[in-house]
Amino acid sequence: MPDPTRRRALRGAAGLAVTAGAFTAVSPSRASAAEHHGGPSLAPSPAPFDFDEVYRGRRIQGRPSGGGHHHGAGYAVFVDGVELHVMRNADGTWISVVSHYDPVPSPRAAARAAVEELQGAPLVPFN
Repeated sequence: MPDPTRRRALRGAAGLAVTAGAFTAVSPSRASAAEHHGGPSLAPSPAPFDFDEVYRGRRIQGRPSGGGHHHGAGYAVFVDGVELHVMRNADGTWISVVSHYDPVPSPRAAARAAVEELQGAPLVPFN
């Protein structure tokens, strides 16, 4: 077998890091994100339900869309009547195009997180 090169050593180290990352516990940032957005826990939420409320002066709505052809698993979320694209992750958490790097436990929490991120700015339709 040839002597190990720096590239092979780095590739092996990167592979170990990825493997180790797959087995780590829930990070504090995810736990604090769920608490911050009003999520009950990090456990996957049951099937989402309808909601219609005013949050920080913005109307947020959510309901099953029946489609399921997008990443939102057949669920539609709206902020002031404009669709907020959401996606359900494999672990049951949800993200949106506005707060993509902050997974939350439900579509309602994703809508609330988007309102917080928008800081009063209108949601622009995503086509």
